[in-house]
Amino acid sequence: MVWCDGFPLLIRLPLVAAWGLLAAALLVPLATARFVVEKNSLMVTSPPELRGRHDSAIANFGIPQYGGSMAGAVVYPRNNVMACDPFPGTRPFKTNPGAPPTFLLVQRGDCHFAKKVWNAQKAGASAVLVIDDKDEPLITMDLPSDDDEAAQYIQNLTIPSALIDKRSGEQLKEAVRSGDMVHVNLDWSEAVPHPDDRVEYELWTNSNDECGVKCDMLIDFLKEFKGAAQLLEQGGYTQFTPRYVTWYCPEAFIISRQCKSQCINRGRYCAPDPEENFSTGYEGKDVVMENLRRLCVFKVANETKRPWIWWDYVTDFTIRCPMKDKKFNKECADNVMKSLAGLDVNKIDQCMGNPDDDNEHPILKEEQDAQVGTGSRGDVTIMPTLIVNNRQYRGKLDKKAILKAICAGFEETTEPAVCLSDDIETNECLNNNGGCWQDNASNITACKDTFRGRVCECPIFDTIQFEGDGYNSCKALGPGKCRINNGDCWRETHDGKTFSACQEFEDDGCQCPDGFKGDGARACEDIDECKEKTACQCPECSCKNTWGSYECTCSGDLLYIKEDDICISKGENNSTAALSAIMMVTILLAIASCVAYIVYKYRIRSYMDSEIRAIMAQYMPLDNQGDVQNHSHDDSHV
Repeated sequence: MVWCDGFPLLIRLPLVAAWGLLAAALLVPLATARFVVEKNSLMVTSPPELRGRHDSAIANFGIPQYGGSMAGAVVYPRNNVMACDPFPGTRPFKTNPGAPPTFLLVQRGDCHFAKKVWNAQKAGASAVLVIDDKDEPLITMDLPSDDDEAAQYIQNLTIPSALIDKRSGEQLKEAVRSGDMVHVNLDWSEAVPHPDDRVEYELWTNSNDECGVKCDMLIDFLKEFKGAAQLLEQGGYTQFTPRYVTWYCPEAFIISRQCKSQCINRGRYCAPDPEENFSTGYEGKDVVMENLRRLCVFKVANETKRPWIWWDYVTDFTIRCPMKDKKFNKECADNVMKSLAGLDVNKIDQCMGNPDDDNEHPILKEEQDAQVGTGSRGDVTIMPTLIVNNRQYRGKLDKKAILKAICAGFEETTEPAVCLSDDIETNECLNNNGGCWQDNASNITACKDTFRGRVCECPIFDTIQFEGDGYNSCKALGPGKCRINNGDCWRETHDGKTFSACQEFEDDGCQCPDGFKGDGARACEDIDECKEKTACQCPECSCKNTWGSYECTCSGDLLYIKEDDICISKGENNSTAALSAIMMVTILLAIASCVAYIVYKYRIRSYMDSEIRAIMAQYMPLDNQGDVQNHSHDDSHV
């Protein structure tokens, strides 16, 4: 496994012949290593004869616009076509107001890729296209190694760049030279797969903090990205896995001093010497042990359902235990872990095991196996490496850029809020409402901003569901729909009276109310019932139309009865009322008489029965029957 740019290659350690042989032996399996070039799409939109789509290789520096695209006009410089020297003047390729961004087309060769892009960026270019100098499969443009000059600018590279094949590049160059307007579009929208609402990503790093510019960039990134990473993990939006590259020592060199100082578990897991000097400072096995400790921190934190603690440990360790302060050791690491709630130091020690054991370590073995690419992903050869949804990220380790790459991995409309924050969202809805339906009166829109741009979907507003295509129309449905712009139906108010064609609980469109006619949506016209002879048909009636209704009046002293559409005299109406009152009183009197009669009959019958029993008791006394009192002759008996 090769460590590129900033992480020393094994062949950079020729301190002794044995180590040189070891390095050569370790490089044997690299001949079959599979490196995958991550690509984006280059679409030529003009001139017409060059219109078409081409592949381009994403550079391993700068900030690619993952999840988005960038359109611009191609410019080929008259001089300095290699872009190896600074361009004269003050930002000669700066985009003028109202003009498309400038894509500077340059030739490959004579200097590092990153230097070409840096010179173009300083000259005001928005993106760089590098023409390959030979017919070959596309390669990944990487940062230079051990370049003091490059160290001054690689952290400041912010524009995207891509390598294009020689044939396509020459066609673009000739079109520009002939005076044609050449417009292209770089598209990264499909550079990261986005199958569902959760993103899985890995960060292949190293605990060595003395490897130069790339180590500094990595440390800065970890500190800046920690908050966003923890929010994504705590919300269940992502599944993050830290990864660490390790080598193995060939069997023939296991007992060598070099392997013993760089490896643990009897040569199975190794790392290069941090200072590239075996006689001073830390050894490679110190790096391997810290790598393993971080893996165990993640394992123990994950068991407690708090995997995001890994970010706290790593960032705290880089601050409190740097190599330059001679604190890169277990004692300092234990102090960091003890300060973080939820980390059991004993469990982590047990997880790490004995570095002198002559057997495989399950966690480090898993890391070695994971280094080998599977499916569409190539082997991990560039350090550090971010892998999002099994696709290797290319570009600068920058919080905004990495967040864009991760957010590009979400299925559209499922992105968490952090992906739609002001510093990364495109917010296409601000421009002409994204071309979606909008109700200006109610301030309701179908435009929904997503990480890749916008989608037009009819919304749910104030519990009211809208349905439609989202572009040309959205219609409120169900209860409450009349509260939203009256359900897009007709509605008017005259003289304090309001009529509406909106049917609150009906979804069959707008219907003009009684007394009106029309389509119900644009207009409802008042029906003249008098003119159409549908009201006031009695001979004595006269009709007057009103808005939404009518009024009927009768001649003389006649009174109009609307239910029967007739006119009657007021006296007749009074006699009828009096007759009704008399009838009601008569009925009540009759009922009262019946009730009184029933009560009277009951009491008389009871009295007569009592008298008869008394008389019969005097003349025919019954056995064990006492005297019965005679109510009518109490005073004549002794």
